[in-house]
Amino acid sequence: MENRSIDWVLVLLKIAAASVFAGRAYQHLFWDAPYRELLWDDKIMAPIIEALTPWTWQEYVTNLAVDDSIQRWMVVGGIFYLLCAVACLFYDKMPRWIQWPIWLGVAGQVLLALLYMKEIFMHAGQFFEYALQFGAPVFLILAYRNVGRVQNPADVLSDKLVFTMKLATALTFACHGLYAVNFYPRPGQFTGMTMQILHCSEAFALKFLTIAGWLDFAVAIGIFLPKQWAKWFLLYAVFWGSATSIARLWGNFYADFPLQSIHEWAYQMVYRFPHGLVPLVLWIKYRG
Repeated sequence: MENRSIDWVLVLLKIAAASVFAGRAYQHLFWDAPYRELLWDDKIMAPIIEALTPWTWQEYVTNLAVDDSIQRWMVVGGIFYLLCAVACLFYDKMPRWIQWPIWLGVAGQVLLALLYMKEIFMHAGQFFEYALQFGAPVFLILAYRNVGRVQNPADVLSDKLVFTMKLATALTFACHGLYAVNFYPRPGQFTGMTMQILHCSEAFALKFLTIAGWLDFAVAIGIFLPKQWAKWFLLYAVFWGSATSIARLWGNFYADFPLQSIHEWAYQMVYRFPHGLVPLVLWIKYRG
């Protein structure tokens, strides 16, 4: 890769990592996150609460002060994720120790993925669908570590890092495909967004999603082929990863309530930006 391509790769990785934290920051500050899925799970938490606090389990789950505390801590988490987003966006201008708060932010993203998995009956696909999201800040840190170690700019994206990025991409697309083909129960939101964007019938939307799901599986396999073939699968991944991110807002935007639509859906689009940006980084690597 040329030096200019490396510069673009690093910029895209910064945007990808920052977008995850920015989207989750907005979610924590203005909406909700599934922490109660764990904190109100009696099988896990009841023995802990009754051993460490003066409350019974019933007193704990009905205590409004506890719920208020959870909400306040989510706001704190939102502020922390916002700071992580800024740190990623200006990573090359930050002191080296800034990577440690970002690693903590990554751990928070992994926890969120686990909680979302728990929320829908422990479907493993739900967890691994987030691979590009919690992976994006990791890719940024590892790429900048290579900047100071390699002489050839092309080696900033080392073979090991490229493989890891491809693995995260494959997991995200394959798991997304599992829902699209109805291996896991297909979310009604998928069908509704497709109908809204394409102005089509439900029957057509279901067929469209099934085809899209099989193409997701093709991407998960094709990106591991020799680069002369893999780059075409990556190019499709750039398109489809970006499209499915934008669809969160486009498919739920109502002209009668523009600000409410943006408030409710834009952050869900933003934290999915790595679904298109990370494949774009890999495509630049293979194109070069």
